[in-house]
Amino acid sequence: MGSQPVPVSKFRSGLILSAVIVFSLTVAACNNGRERPKLAYEERPVELLYNTGYERLERKRWRDAIDYFQEVERQHPYSEWARHSILMQIYAYYQNNSYAEAIAASDRFIQLFPGNPSAAYAYYMKAICFFEQITDVGRDQGYAENALAALRDVARRYPGTAYASDAMVKIDMVNDQLAGKEMEIGRYYQRANQPLAAMNRYRTVVENTEFQRTSHAPEALYRLVEVSLVLGLKDEAIRNGAVLGHNFPGSPWYSEAYALLTDQGERPEVEPEARREGWLSRIIPG
Repeated sequence: MGSQPVPVSKFRSGLILSAVIVFSLTVAACNNGRERPKLAYEERPVELLYNTGYERLERKRWRDAIDYFQEVERQHPYSEWARHSILMQIYAYYQNNSYAEAIAASDRFIQLFPGNPSAAYAYYMKAICFFEQITDVGRDQGYAENALAALRDVARRYPGTAYASDAMVKIDMVNDQLAGKEMEIGRYYQRANQPLAAMNRYRTVVENTEFQRTSHAPEALYRLVEVSLVLGLKDEAIRNGAVLGHNFPGSPWYSEAYALLTDQGERPEVEPEARREGWLSRIIPG
């Protein structure tokens, strides 16, 4: 029996995944929403079941492929064929956008074969399924939090691998998303004239070492200058302005903070490198 790599990625997501090594096979297309008949139970050679599943897979008939791979598991449990069939189900579920099922299949593989080299693939695909379900910052960020935990798990377990490298890139993206959520809530409180509540959210972005590297850090520092002045905490405003100027002297947010502090009679040490964007930039979005 020969073996060949099976690509495990979607063009729309730009994933670059390592190949899963599987037995030789061949495949077919997703259902159109109609009720599909169940695959009738019939004892068949494992090679025939598996290769038929793979033939369906190559033709992008994801649900049909899943049926055949599940049948391999049912008729030949604990076999090497069954182990490979779980991996193929992960792939087919993912391609079918059946993320919950792909995660469940990943967890099943991890539980059954924790020491197998292909467990890295299962851990990675679980993380990717969470990652691809992340919604905009206006909604609950449960998927983002789950993705962050799963991606960190991949990076910790498999350092130096392609999986870990891609996970690290996505960790930065998820942190930017979560920091953006904190900013959105902070702006909401600021618009609602609740400066203390807003300050707590902005501080979360500034004090979290992961969030400090995100695109939201300069605005968070600027907003802290704003709310500190509103609360009469001039020293705090000056301190946050200094941090902003030291770390982001070329940011338009520092130009705005510099102007605010200058209006208060202060003279920050660092001159802004960027031109002010004008009064529009001081409007709180939303």
